[in-house]
Amino acid sequence: MFAPFAYATAGDAADGLLNGLSIEDLQRWTLIYLGISVLAFVLVWLIGYLRRAG
Repeated sequence: MFAPFAYATAGDAADGLLNGLSIEDLQRWTLIYLGISVLAFVLVWLIGYLRRAG
């Protein structure tokens, strides 16, 4: 069976999600993960800068 490598809409991808997740849940948790990652990245750089400057 042919498996496409791209989807035309988010609804196309929703059919293949694992564990019964909805596309909205996936997007929400992805944004939360990215937000926490950015905060951790900035915090590490800020602590490094303050330690070197002080």
